[in-house]
Amino acid sequence: MNPMLSRLQPYPFERLRQLHADITPNSVYKPISLGIGEPRHATPQLIKDALTSSLAGLANYPGTLGEPKLRQTMSDWLARRYGGLKVDPATQILPVNGSREALFSLAQTVLDASQPGATVVCPNPFYQIYEGAALLAGAQTWFAPSEPARNFGIDWAAVPEAVWATTQLVFVCSPGNPAGAVMSLPEWELLFKLSDRYGFVIASDECYSEIYFRDEPPLGGLQAASQLGRHDFKNLISLTSLSKRSNVPGLRSGFVAGDASIIKSFLLYRTYHGSAMSPIVQAASIAAWGDEQHVIENRALYREKFARVTPLLASVMDVVLPDAGFYLWAAIPEVFKGSDTAFSRELLALYNVVVLPGSYLARDAQGFNPGAGRIRMALVAGTAECVEAAERIVQFIQSKVH
Repeated sequence: MNPMLSRLQPYPFERLRQLHADITPNSVYKPISLGIGEPRHATPQLIKDALTSSLAGLANYPGTLGEPKLRQTMSDWLARRYGGLKVDPATQILPVNGSREALFSLAQTVLDASQPGATVVCPNPFYQIYEGAALLAGAQTWFAPSEPARNFGIDWAAVPEAVWATTQLVFVCSPGNPAGAVMSLPEWELLFKLSDRYGFVIASDECYSEIYFRDEPPLGGLQAASQLGRHDFKNLISLTSLSKRSNVPGLRSGFVAGDASIIKSFLLYRTYHGSAMSPIVQAASIAAWGDEQHVIENRALYREKFARVTPLLASVMDVVLPDAGFYLWAAIPEVFKGSDTAFSRELLALYNVVVLPGSYLARDAQGFNPGAGRIRMALVAGTAECVEAAERIVQFIQSKVH
């Protein structure tokens, strides 16, 4: 067996299952899960129609590069979304089977484990695929310090020069999972300068970019590069997905865009990897990327939910509206003595609500786990269900405080 597999840590939701294995939830309440970030809004009809009307595509092997119409549609969406951004559909875009698959396989493409100390820099807290991709490519991970005062944005300047010297890949998540922070243009400028100096690739995970709460949509990595005059997107790959934007997590559809030389190598890898997108998924993706009305409606649903849930929870917890995304990242009250796992267990037992301990989404680094004492709540269910879950959490905390 691949010896690298032994380096993987249990996935957060497997740890959550084990944490709750001996608990009998209070049957007075119907179960509500805020644990897994799986979109549960209705899939738009136009996407379903595109799928069912293209079933003839099942008779054809798809090309890894994807149909020209699909890549053009993706390029057109980038231009509309990011203020006229110009991305060549022939050389700077590849369709992928969801951003998760692409995050993993991109690392296998760009990392060279034969180099001493090959390093991948990750945010902390983080999406666990980043770590797994690095370890299975034979690299080591280094977790960059986050700043709670900036909604857990990354302090890139705090990464030591000795780490940068061996870094080959940096994972960025903006908007962030779990805290929802969006990287600013000055932050991007610093990261680009570091990339130029040390030669590492930047993988910008932007799967939450279309769920936001401010008037201005989140800045994207390619957009930041263009604004800074980096029109060739040197050493930058942006990854996005339809799962959250269009409520189709089962479709497994997204794309990567950026540096043409990396895209060329990634295409070669994917040709052998056997990860071409199905023709019927391509047809549905064209319909999804080409329509914005369903995205506007979806975003409105999240805004309503967060507007109702956040004030309720803020009355008993340290929690604020994120810049973007569909998570609330909350500090548990002092009465729980910092144990996010105990909070999660007792909440399930007494009120039948599932939340994810924040410590499961982070690693001990620089002497502590930045997720400890926090919980992540995924507001993916309907508004009424999310409000009910929040009301139960408020009751739970008040029962402990008083």
